[in-house]
Amino acid sequence: MEPTDSGLQQHGGDPGPSSVTASSPPVTPPSRYESQKRRDWNTFLQYLKNHKPPLALSRCSGAHVIEFLKYLDQFGKTKVHVATCPYFGHQQPPSPCACPLKQAWGSLDALIGRLRAAYEEHGGRPDSNPFAARAVRIYLREVRESQAKARGIPYEKKKRKRPATVTTARIDVAPSRQSEGGGGCNVSDPSVAEAVPP
Repeated sequence: MEPTDSGLQQHGGDPGPSSVTASSPPVTPPSRYESQKRRDWNTFLQYLKNHKPPLALSRCSGAHVIEFLKYLDQFGKTKVHVATCPYFGHQQPPSPCACPLKQAWGSLDALIGRLRAAYEEHGGRPDSNPFAARAVRIYLREVRESQAKARGIPYEKKKRKRPATVTTARIDVAPSRQSEGGGGCNVSDPSVAEAVPP
């Protein structure tokens, strides 16, 4: 007989209470967001380490964050037309051009959000968070606007959805409908369908 971990063969298939051990709950792998945030954080720390001269995180400012974002442009995949390019402002240029590839604004914005959270998770104070610096917000806004012009893409601020308001409407109900027990409200009636959002 081969030894087993659970002792099933020794106890006839029932491990019994003596062989059941309490185990810790299973460890779930980190979410995609958490994994990406960790990679971004490690990349930024490596950037600071390779900085000339090396830069401590405690001495990092919004200007260093902007420098990091500009450094990342060399790895970008988004074509951003320069003002002298004949395709400046065109969403779908008909042929290739020599304009540079850069990081897309949306990627930079998401990156800053993850690094901002990571900084505070690693003990940084919110009031000294370089990723939340005003200069970084201004830089991101300028990148968004310049890329929108260069690529012919209008960026419109998303409007916040307001909670649906309840509108009371007078509904005239035929007398025969009231006696059927339906409460007198016919949902297929256009006046009701228009008053209730889908």
